[in-house]
Amino acid sequence: MEELTHIDELGRPRMVDVTEKSDTQREAVAKGMVRMKASTFGQLKKGKMPKGDVLTPAQLAGIMAAKQTPHIIPLCHPIPIGDIKVEFNLDERNSTVEIATTVKSTGKTGVEMEALTATAVAALTIYDMCKAVDPAMRIESIRLIRKSGGKSGVINLE
Repeated sequence: MEELTHIDELGRPRMVDVTEKSDTQREAVAKGMVRMKASTFGQLKKGKMPKGDVLTPAQLAGIMAAKQTPHIIPLCHPIPIGDIKVEFNLDERNSTVEIATTVKSTGKTGVEMEALTATAVAALTIYDMCKAVDPAMRIESIRLIRKSGGKSGVINLE
């Protein structure tokens, strides 16, 4: 049986020891989507939601979330983040907001959790700011798209 990386020999949780790993350039890209009614999408696109502009606070929330990942995900390493981009693609035909987050770092461990956390929190912020108008919105398909760095090299998942 393979050794569990986050459990010690007594069955207690532990952080993975990365002290011997080399620093490398790391990057992760995550995506997610918020689906809503066409009327809600129209209000969001025009910046006319009752709570005001939705995308700027969602972008800031995503950036802030990436930086706080080790505080909310147990056993996640605190890492120096060099760059975070949270971008939105508005798909009017499908009434969706696609969120794409890219996180970069130079360090001993990857930034996948930071990218996924930023994407999830940006989606949650969009939901929060629009829920009074459209409580049936759906957050969908939060996933890792790409990661690079470390011994695994580049992994493209889409």
